[in-house]
Amino acid sequence: MNRSLARVTEAVHLACTDEPLCAYIYDLAALDSHAAELAATLPSNCELFYAVKANSDLPILQTLAPYVRGFEVASGGELDWVRRHFPDTPVIFGGPGKLDTELAAALEQDVELLHVESLGELRRLAWLARSTDRQADVLLRINLALGGVPATTLTMGGRATPFGIDSGQLPQCLTWLARHPEIRLHGFHFHLMSHQLDADAHLALLSRYFRQARQWREQFGLTINHLNVGGGIGINYREPERQFDWPAFSAGLTALVESENMQDWRIRFEPGRYLTAACGYYAMQVLDIKQCFGRHFAVGRGGTHHFRTPYAQGHSHPFLVLPREHWPYPFPRPGVEQTEITVVGQLCTPKDVLATDAPVGRLRVGDLLVFPYAGAYAWHISHHDFLRHLHPRHIYLSAQEPVHAANQ
Repeated sequence: MNRSLARVTEAVHLACTDEPLCAYIYDLAALDSHAAELAATLPSNCELFYAVKANSDLPILQTLAPYVRGFEVASGGELDWVRRHFPDTPVIFGGPGKLDTELAAALEQDVELLHVESLGELRRLAWLARSTDRQADVLLRINLALGGVPATTLTMGGRATPFGIDSGQLPQCLTWLARHPEIRLHGFHFHLMSHQLDADAHLALLSRYFRQARQWREQFGLTINHLNVGGGIGINYREPERQFDWPAFSAGLTALVESENMQDWRIRFEPGRYLTAACGYYAMQVLDIKQCFGRHFAVGRGGTHHFRTPYAQGHSHPFLVLPREHWPYPFPRPGVEQTEITVVGQLCTPKDVLATDAPVGRLRVGDLLVFPYAGAYAWHISHHDFLRHLHPRHIYLSAQEPVHAANQ
């Protein structure tokens, strides 16, 4: 058992009471180590931003702050949250459908760069900038055609999507920008796909980005040097032992920056899932075990209203069984051995499934199930108040000992 899992296991057992447990546990020490490694192995002209949407818990952000250049936000709420706690940290603002109030707040709160999604958004931003006598610094998010590049399970570009500006509309945008000095163009933002598990394929994608950005700079005579390549590095939930090869990627990136003559560009990465997923665990205690039409089901305290990741990603999430010997009842303890079991939650819907036909050696009512890779797009994408069940506990493990925090 690795050190992180050992610490989480201990914390889960310590958190147990007479009330069945449901909790998120975050290993901040493991997150600190992971973030430090990623930051240290990027080329010198590459910068690491964290996509707050993946997990905006304050202890998570505080752990990442020393290692990232700044935070990427995608709403006015995220901007307010980050600015309240990190008033001097660089912030970049992306995402579709920005409100006028959000654009105005970005100008007022000195967002470093806005990632603009359309010509219409550019026009609204210019109108707001003129009305407040400000200049807005922007990147244009471009939806770039990418024939021949393998798609991932989550694609936001390279085809018709609501994200970014069609690359064919770039000349029109640049002509418009030339007449509006209140908007300063610094470069481009490409984020065409997520869930990338292949380091070589991701390097090939970045090579396309690099060449296209250089070509446009030369073709249109642009004075720009920023390129945001998004996040997109995934987590392999189905085969946890086969994760994205970061050492190979960072070494290949160093060579790619040199071979593509990108040394004079500021290249920004804004990962979310790849930074925080592995530091988080979702724990639920088994409330019931039943058999129906030849299949076994374990009903746990919690469900997809807390941990939507399996449903959102369409997979059966791996889990670990932690035996708990406490049994307060005067009747035999239900359980199964050497079988397959489907793990479900407390919701009144057959879609409340976390794992399907997963093999278990032994599982009893009262035992604990711990789901790893729950530190990103887990609690924060879930429909928390469906049926108005209590929220799970949130436990943050510092470098020394568990630190408990109130529900968020």
